[in-house]
Amino acid sequence: MENIMITFLRKFTDYPFKVVLDGKEYLIGEGKPEFTVHFKKPIPKTTLLTSTSLALGEAYMDGDLEIEGDLYYALDHFLGQLGKFSTDESALKKLIHTSVSKKNQEKEVTSHYDIGNDFYKLWLDETMSYSCGYFKTPEDTLYQAQVNKVDYILQKLNLKEGMTLLDIGCGWGFLLIEAAKKYKIKGLGITLSHEQHEEFQRRIEAEGLQDLLKVELMDYRDLPKSGYTFDRIVSVGMVEHVGRPNYQLFIDCARDVLKDGGVFLLHFISALKEHPGDAWIKKYIFPGGTVPSLREMVSCMAEDDFHVMDIENLRLHYNKTLLCWADNFHKHMEEEKKMFDERFLRMWDLYLNACAATFHNGIIDLHQIVATKGINNDYPMVRWY
Repeated sequence: MENIMITFLRKFTDYPFKVVLDGKEYLIGEGKPEFTVHFKKPIPKTTLLTSTSLALGEAYMDGDLEIEGDLYYALDHFLGQLGKFSTDESALKKLIHTSVSKKNQEKEVTSHYDIGNDFYKLWLDETMSYSCGYFKTPEDTLYQAQVNKVDYILQKLNLKEGMTLLDIGCGWGFLLIEAAKKYKIKGLGITLSHEQHEEFQRRIEAEGLQDLLKVELMDYRDLPKSGYTFDRIVSVGMVEHVGRPNYQLFIDCARDVLKDGGVFLLHFISALKEHPGDAWIKKYIFPGGTVPSLREMVSCMAEDDFHVMDIENLRLHYNKTLLCWADNFHKHMEEEKKMFDERFLRMWDLYLNACAATFHNGIIDLHQIVATKGINNDYPMVRWY
């Protein structure tokens, strides 16, 4: 009788692959196998049914599952079938639907971004940009793509000297530093990450931009009572952390501190439809992270009289960005081994390559929405950028 795990895997037939278990070989799908998976031990069916993603992800982290050859290639030919994965939402309720309280969200954000600046410096580029780059040409380096991305966003914001700019989830601050240098704006960055706050503060001083920029440890929910108002707001890769129950609140908070006619650019990982998210990613990478659909973000904006001027999909740019990160991650493996154990490194490798594969397969997208608060007839009529 065939092993239950093999029977379970037989539904993933989009691309043929080979499974090796207990010295036996099994072909899944028809034709020449695209990749080979070695299992050191079978995964129980109940585990696969509770969460296929957690079951396979943890087996890989523990070294019980090995991919022969290129990890990205295998994932790219497998993860297009995420719709066939099993998830028992009631069994995973606590993991999938976490608290959206301020205290819990600060804990969730710091668990990812406060791993250590030294670790991120190894595989991000010099700008320390941890979001989708913008590759104008196939020859662009990761660094050039991140500079392009920030330039592109600043152009879309239609900045003028002396304007005020808020960056919600400012990361290590590269966007605001560029905005201050190129457009002479006054900027505020807010983050919940202590490591990012410290590094951004250091960069402001190193660049001599204390008169133009400041960074605060602040929850976006505290913006309305902060007393601040802004001509422009940007948020890059942050709304994915606020949780579905808080999407409207997030947009409300942006509206409350944006001047009438002001421009808001929202850059975020998106999905075609609303879904609760991946159990493995939520457990190990982004606790509480939820990918919004494009339509629910646009719907929330409509409630607050935001007029959408432009929407652009940069999905394949994120695929390429992640492959650059994965490549850098591999190049610095010896240094990373001094920081983390094997299980963590296997987890991170899987995270970067799996995300690259999901973008390539259109499981997730990356959208930039540009909107004005109320009517702004001075916003350029053409996409001059």
